[in-house]
Amino acid sequence: MNMGIKTINLICPTHQIAKRMALAMCAISALSCVGCAGFSSGRTEVIVMGMVHSEHKTSELYGIDTIQDYIRAINPDYILCEIPPDRLDLAYSEFMNTGFVTEPRVRVFPEYVFGIFPLSKEMDFTIVPCAGWTSEMALSRRTKLKRWATTRPDDMAEVERAEQAADAEIKERGLGDNPEGIHSDAYDEIVKRGLEPYNRLFNEDLNAGGWDNINAAHYANIEAAIEAHKGEGKRFLITFGAWHKYWFLEKLRQRKDITLRKPQDYLSK
Repeated sequence: MNMGIKTINLICPTHQIAKRMALAMCAISALSCVGCAGFSSGRTEVIVMGMVHSEHKTSELYGIDTIQDYIRAINPDYILCEIPPDRLDLAYSEFMNTGFVTEPRVRVFPEYVFGIFPLSKEMDFTIVPCAGWTSEMALSRRTKLKRWATTRPDDMAEVERAEQAADAEIKERGLGDNPEGIHSDAYDEIVKRGLEPYNRLFNEDLNAGGWDNINAAHYANIEAAIEAHKGEGKRFLITFGAWHKYWFLEKLRQRKDITLRKPQDYLSK
């Protein structure tokens, strides 16, 4: 058979030309379909989508319906969520069995209870719990901050001023109740600046509950989930509170083996 193929190619040079043209057209077609369904380069895609938690229930521009529209357009393989690993099974089983979630840590996040959990019935994605939060850490943080209101009033006042200034600037610039604004570099810069005193003054003293510390715990779980499917061409959607977003993006931008995209790349205004 190999002899026959060589002979045909020698006798009919036009066949060889046609073959080369066909290969070239295939290459062009593949390049043009990088974002098409069914095509996978083996490169991991990551999208970070900032959540505003309870505000999703009242927001006109970033409500539950908008979250679901984005997720349908993104069509992720995995959703890495702000739920602790020991809370997801109970919360999700409650939802599937009754339609309600009473698990205390998850029920406060409408993006999961009313958005992502219902979508799981119509879409084929895996929910991965990635929060580093624990009830013990939360109690310790709450107790210390309450005590510091009396013992470290100047530090507490500096933290409060910075966070309030960040909130005010976000509102003044129209970045808060708007998915386009929330997923902008300007939003991340304001948030990082607003949290600088909290991180500088309290991170070490809060131990696991400190800002850098808890984000490092979140990110370790996120990175482990991505690494577990490295090279498979999967799409990961990270859904944490929007103020965590800049922290994760700074880490993700250091990776050279992923394609980092914004939610608005999939769904325009």
